[in-house]
Amino acid sequence: MPAHVLILGGTTEARRLAADLSVRPGTRVTTSLAGRVARPGALPGEVRVGGFGGPEGLAAWLREHRVDALVDATHPFAGTITAHAAHAARATGVPAVVLRRPGWRPGPGDRWYDVASLAGAAEALPGLGSRVFLSTGRLGLAAFASLTGLRFLVRSVEPPEPPLPPDTRVILARGPFTVPDETRLLRAHRIDVLVTKDSGGEATAAKLTAARDLGLPVVVVRRPPLPDGVEAVPDVASALERLGLAAHGGAGA
Repeated sequence: MPAHVLILGGTTEARRLAADLSVRPGTRVTTSLAGRVARPGALPGEVRVGGFGGPEGLAAWLREHRVDALVDATHPFAGTITAHAAHAARATGVPAVVLRRPGWRPGPGDRWYDVASLAGAAEALPGLGSRVFLSTGRLGLAAFASLTGLRFLVRSVEPPEPPLPPDTRVILARGPFTVPDETRLLRAHRIDVLVTKDSGGEATAAKLTAARDLGLPVVVVRRPPLPDGVEAVPDVASALERLGLAAHGGAGA
């Protein structure tokens, strides 16, 4: 039987890992998606969509499908599934690794305001600006719904879920975005404050450079902590090494 690797995915890193593993002889790879995006991009290997029914459900799936290794490559803010994966791995004895791209770090000229949650970002906004570029995704916008007197520009891959702030304009777009693109966007909408989650990675980092160049304040929501006893690796090569697999010369190398 081929070695079966389950990737809890949806991120760029998950796709790269699936591409690497799918071309390895003797390896079966399954990527699990939460199903929040209606039309996800094509993925190599097998794909399943939807939840598992909590940590016990995930543990049962690992046993039923004879999973040999589990890689949690979900979004850095998907704290619930990360906790479930850690529990299921301990319950089944399946080797597991968390793959998380490094977070962003402020540089010279950045005006960052660090907050612990979306609610904290909403509390900080009235003193920082009145035209807000809210680039935190389509979920959780209810934290800003009570804010009046501010104008919001929201960008997401799919239409956001209500409730939304009273004065909101929505743009549907998928990254990556360039610095010139982000600069034009901020100028066109006269944005004077940016709100983002610390997602890390290059696909959406251009907005931070554009904000720095324009001298705009940036409210950055910190990542949730990893479960106790769980450590993350920063890239695909490190995940493969942790699982005892050498880097392959194929698509993920």
